[in-house]
Amino acid sequence: MKNSSNLSGIESQSTGKARISKENLEKAVDQLNAISPEDYAKIQGMVAVVRRDFRSILHKTPDDYGMTNWEDIYFQADDGVPLNGWYIPAKGGESDKLIIFNHALPMCRAGFQGHLGEPWSNFEAVEIDFVIQMKHLTDAGYNVLAYDIRNHGQSGSANNNVCGIGLLEWRDCVGVKKYVDNHPRLGKMKVALFSQCMGGCSQYVAIDKRPDLFQNVLCMASPLVPSMGSIYQAFTELLGVSQYLELLDLELVKAGGFTRAEMDPKLYTKNIKMPLLMWQVKEDAWVKNPEDAQATFDKIPSKEKELHWIEGTTHRFRDGYNYFGRTPEKVLAFFDKHMKQAETKSSKAGTLVSEN
Repeated sequence: MKNSSNLSGIESQSTGKARISKENLEKAVDQLNAISPEDYAKIQGMVAVVRRDFRSILHKTPDDYGMTNWEDIYFQADDGVPLNGWYIPAKGGESDKLIIFNHALPMCRAGFQGHLGEPWSNFEAVEIDFVIQMKHLTDAGYNVLAYDIRNHGQSGSANNNVCGIGLLEWRDCVGVKKYVDNHPRLGKMKVALFSQCMGGCSQYVAIDKRPDLFQNVLCMASPLVPSMGSIYQAFTELLGVSQYLELLDLELVKAGGFTRAEMDPKLYTKNIKMPLLMWQVKEDAWVKNPEDAQATFDKIPSKEKELHWIEGTTHRFRDGYNYFGRTPEKVLAFFDKHMKQAETKSSKAGTLVSEN
């Protein structure tokens, strides 16, 4: 890759506050000129994580678990991108409690199909089942709205098919909340959020930018939310290319994405005030945990929050994303506490009004 790039034609170089500082840009170009084709392919493979070159499919629907009266829905993100989803009423009939379900990357509302082979198995050859998680929620009396984030599943393409790990997808979180608020039935329901990984990063940015829109959210489950700097640090170490992190930033920007530092959920936590439950894989092979998750958790100002560690595994996909599907008790207890607590308070308030 020698002499493949230079900075001699740039009249004004970037400052220390730029997306890529002058110093880091110079390092990136030096790395590009020195890197081997084999290692450059590894860097491009990591850039491909945010390029949406393939999509997860709806390999399951609510019918697979006997959920009834569900329907396909569609609406727009805040910037007009068309989004597709499901609305699934609670078992036995629609309740007054709604959970908005935001999925992870590279998944869709149904989950992930690594068990079906390539291209999905290139991440990990496992199935991640989000539909069973929706079954747990509807069985417990919650209506569920699950949708595909842009460039995922059946939702629209946008931003040159690049994922911003929340920096673009927050507009989808705003769009779904506006859809709920403006709906004649859903707008009257108590609302909670289930926002995981990239969907959680997106939710954090949405709450940061539009705190007014999420003031009525009663609680949020926020599993497996990472900083991309941590993920890329772990992956470059695994692949033996951690000396090329500045080049990775440059290639991410060239692809239309964001730098590692920009894709950090800790930058967007200041308005997260609702009760929060987070779970993380403590020895995650793909994230620099426990330090990354702990740092994000510590930055969240919610007065009532809990971080649950999944131990005895290094598998983020197999054991992290399937945690709720396999062991729903803790998560359901969290939602029950805060959704039903609000119901009790509302009932008491109504009693006082009638007595007066």
